[in-house]
Amino acid sequence: MTERAGNSPGRRALLGAAVLSTAALGLPGTARAAERGDGGPGGPGGSGGPLRGLPLPTVIGHRGASGYRPEHTLGSYQLALDMGAHIIEQDLVPTKDGHLVCRHENDITATTDVADHPEFADRRTTKKIDGLSLTGWFTEDFTLAELKTLRATERIPGTRPDNALYDGRWTVPTFEEVLRWADREGRRRSKPVWLYVETKHPTYFRGLGLGLEEPLARLLRRHHRHRADAPLILQSFEPGSIQRLARLVATPRVVLLSGPKERPWDFVESGDPRTVADLVKPAGLRWIASFAHGIGPTLDLVIPKDASGRLTRPTTLVRDAHDRGLLLHPYTMRNENTFLPADFRRGTDPNAYGDVFGAYAAYFATGIDGVFSDQPDTALLAAADHAGR
Repeated sequence: MTERAGNSPGRRALLGAAVLSTAALGLPGTARAAERGDGGPGGPGGSGGPLRGLPLPTVIGHRGASGYRPEHTLGSYQLALDMGAHIIEQDLVPTKDGHLVCRHENDITATTDVADHPEFADRRTTKKIDGLSLTGWFTEDFTLAELKTLRATERIPGTRPDNALYDGRWTVPTFEEVLRWADREGRRRSKPVWLYVETKHPTYFRGLGLGLEEPLARLLRRHHRHRADAPLILQSFEPGSIQRLARLVATPRVVLLSGPKERPWDFVESGDPRTVADLVKPAGLRWIASFAHGIGPTLDLVIPKDASGRLTRPTTLVRDAHDRGLLLHPYTMRNENTFLPADFRRGTDPNAYGDVFGAYAAYFATGIDGVFSDQPDTALLAAADHAGR
């Protein structure tokens, strides 16, 4: 019996609890909730909450179907949707002229053919982003028109050489193009296409005068994805970005969590001493539940690994988060040996597929509500196996 089946409430009970806990806290912004369309800054609103239409476990196409196509391209998104992924993920960064485009990072050196464009050779530069020094080409130094002259490429061709077949096939999509694509596909399929949208480096970009949240909220309103029942989830590694979005739209929200010793960059900038280890404690989760509907932890926060890279015992994070009305969508499952826990690797080729179904079974048994996956078709089969147990 899984943890959820034995000890944890279902999603409807969880999200209903989030509404009650938010109301009890009397959090600021509640008066604006009716206007925005939700039940408060942390309250999903409505019977069963805004995520009631998602299957359990939920399969999230990580940057689309990035195990098979160059990430964050319309080709990757389309393949993930065709495979049956329940949600398709986008990461957002801005251009110089303020358009939101879909890239995992604003450094586009590895994900486009920019290095092959001599007209942009002088744009190569070194920047410090969230404390890290990076050298390359960056979206904020290009207008959208300039960026559209580039073509997308496979980010890790050494690991996924077959994906390089599709280098140059697609441009870098704007988020508005993705919204229009999702609208078209939704009409064609007679059901909404769910999107999972991350604000990348929001504090850094706000410092450049390129804040992400306001233009994102405008696009969500334009495409009617700003309400509590919208088929879209907002996510960020910076809790402050999620709090800002909660004041702008009612769309469901998730706080991403990295390693336990890490601090969200907005915490670093503001002097907040808390680490991820603090945020996964009951008090930290209670705070997150006041403005978000869930967390997106690294898988290691759910089941840590030992020094040899093998899985150990699960933490109490799933139970603790569920107790506070938060769902969990950990990241990221990939089929290749190099990305799997050591106990599920098979053979000596790091790029060969390992026992990924065994790994999925171990993670799903903890009671997580879904998972990000580079190979959505594999994740869907694993989810079906789990549901059939």
